[in-house]
Amino acid sequence: MKKVKIYSTPSCVYCNMAKTYLKGNKIEYEDYDVGADIEKRKEMIEKSGQMGVPVIIIGSEVIVGFDKERLASTLGIK
Repeated sequence: MKKVKIYSTPSCVYCNMAKTYLKGNKIEYEDYDVGADIEKRKEMIEKSGQMGVPVIIIGSEVIVGFDKERLASTLGIK
């Protein structure tokens, strides 16, 4: 299984939807609160070129926003 990282904030609706989707499909992930962790915020911006959340990294693929179809495709979820 590819390593999954989510850069998010606690109040972000789409971040929470993405995490719920991953949990529902039994996908483990690392969650980084970029509202509180400045270093992870910088890392997220460097990797994605974006300041909006969520930014989801699966292996080397960067997904900005909660794109359910792309998540499913990238993770092999039917």
